[in-house]
Amino acid sequence: MILIDFVTNNKPLHLNLREKIVSNSNLKEPHVIKFSQIVMPEPIQRAAADLNFTNPTMIQEQVIPWLLESEQDLIALAQTGTGKTAAFGFPTLALTNIEVDAVQTLILCPTRELCLQIYNDFIDYAKYLPRIKCAAIYGGSSINRQKDVLKAGAHIVIGTPGRVYDMIRQQVLKIDQISLLILDEADEMLNIGFKEDIFSIMSHSPEEKQILLFSATMSREVEKLAKTFMKNPHRISAGSENKGADNILHYYYKVQARDKYLALKRIADMNPKIYGIVFCRTRKETQEIANKLQHDGYNADALHGDLSQGQREMVMDRFRRKYVQLLIATDVAARGLDVDDLTHIINYHLPGEPGVYIHRTGRTGRAGKSGVALSIIHSKEIGPMKTIEKRLGKEIVLTPVPSGRDICEKQLFHLIDNVERVEVNKEQIESFLPKVYKKLSWLDREELIQRFVSVEFNRFLSYYRDNRDLETVRAERKERKQENVVLKKFRLSIGSNHGLTKRELMRLINRLRVAKSIEIGRIDITGNQSFVELDARYESSLVKALKRTKYHGISINVNV
Repeated sequence: MILIDFVTNNKPLHLNLREKIVSNSNLKEPHVIKFSQIVMPEPIQRAAADLNFTNPTMIQEQVIPWLLESEQDLIALAQTGTGKTAAFGFPTLALTNIEVDAVQTLILCPTRELCLQIYNDFIDYAKYLPRIKCAAIYGGSSINRQKDVLKAGAHIVIGTPGRVYDMIRQQVLKIDQISLLILDEADEMLNIGFKEDIFSIMSHSPEEKQILLFSATMSREVEKLAKTFMKNPHRISAGSENKGADNILHYYYKVQARDKYLALKRIADMNPKIYGIVFCRTRKETQEIANKLQHDGYNADALHGDLSQGQREMVMDRFRRKYVQLLIATDVAARGLDVDDLTHIINYHLPGEPGVYIHRTGRTGRAGKSGVALSIIHSKEIGPMKTIEKRLGKEIVLTPVPSGRDICEKQLFHLIDNVERVEVNKEQIESFLPKVYKKLSWLDREELIQRFVSVEFNRFLSYYRDNRDLETVRAERKERKQENVVLKKFRLSIGSNHGLTKRELMRLINRLRVAKSIEIGRIDITGNQSFVELDARYESSLVKALKRTKYHGISINVNV
């Protein structure tokens, strides 16, 4: 619990900021400003500076000034990780009247993890303000302890719908004086079955209040909620509604259903620095895959609803500290897990709704960084993939599953890079070196490097030596083996000197979108050029498409 107050000349002061701020309601397109330029009380500005809020995100720039001056209902559409909590958090604190000893703001969110995250953020935002009481109430924790917190009084309550409604029914939580009701991740709350609780909570709240609805997607259920309870809501959108972020690359691997786990391992092996979430359908599947990965030597753990609160917190803490590289999770369990530097989001199964895909993949590519979204699908999931692609508003590119050779090469040079960058403390190891030099003196330079590499590298060579290839394009070629396809050899003016590999070339061809599927034959790559056999039926279209394409900024010359 925290207490917050605005203090001027050592006297508590409630500021009616809505009467003091210059109108900014016509702000439609964000412009580059500093966080310090947003008019807010000095203690909140100071806390924002301590938290390194320098340049507001798009949603913060649009919502904060608007909310500080307007009492109109608001629908704000923004993806996960765009700074929504600060967008409503700072104004909520600034507008709270400490002289009114009652709940003034109720914030509803889908999970206990997100509830605690919002609560902790409010503590940080209120670092220099000592008198506003905040409370977090959620399932999975002692209800009696939470009752005691509410009985002690709170101005701002953050909670999950189920526990909030329980407290209202037991007359422990009174919301008859709230002036602000905030629904965070409204689409997800409705998706996971909180509709009845939310509608019941709404019916217990006063008629005259301001409602803020934050959502990544505007589904039919969200539209219905808005039409039922909101009055002429103002709309703000941080980016395109229901669209994916521009800094996320989307790929999919097509394999047989039984090969999904093998493909997942190859993805992990191909990305030694991977730090991501793997989404599964069920709690059982989540735990099974995590167990398999752990057994196979991968740094993974599971997060799902069958874990106790203590277990969940331990797993999430290990993941945030990067002791765990791959978190295997269900959608519900991963709600509220706020991590800025995820490299990958992996869909072990496609979600049923395109909006859920956008939610999932929005967890990577945050804070201006780029991210990768990968989906492992089989033939029956092609239709849903196309539906997702249409809603996403950008292409999801078919790419071959990494081959054993690709993985071995990647792991080898990852090892070499680590050796080049390692810091050597000569003072600590100097006394050991004479014996080491003597021990290895019989080896020449090449033999020493070979043995050194093999110590770390043999397990990959051994594992992938006899493993079958999972490459999608080759699998599709076998499916079409009865078709009489004529191949022609194309010469391209890019090669290994430009960073081209067989995998990259196949990805380049698939991205041309010349036809639904292009038959690819033999590939040979040399220093400055490459040769690839392609379906002769599309010769003209392929030549035109390749000439219009650049590889790492390099124009491609094509001869057949």
